[in-house]
Amino acid sequence: MAAKQEVARREERRELIPPVDVYDTDEAVIVLADMPGVKSENLEVNVERGTLTIRGKQEEFPEDGEPVLQEYQVGEFQRAFTLGEDIDTANITAELRNGVLRLTLPK
Repeated sequence: MAAKQEVARREERRELIPPVDVYDTDEAVIVLADMPGVKSENLEVNVERGTLTIRGKQEEFPEDGEPVLQEYQVGEFQRAFTLGEDIDTANITAELRNGVLRLTLPK
């Protein structure tokens, strides 16, 4: 791959929408978001005016050769949710493990 193409590819960052599962329990709402390649230092979880926003920036994988097939997209994850009034926004917890973000939104 030519150097110019490589630079253009690295500069082109895609915005990705992480797939999520949402579970409702008596005590909390649990959100599981797939965010492969995101490290905790590149993760943001914010609540503002009743909207929960998650953002994560993936680390680039080193390339050892000429790509033959590329299905994995590198980019930045972003997703937002409107929260119900029953959510205790001051006590939301987040845990990122093995590329899965687990948010616990207590009621």
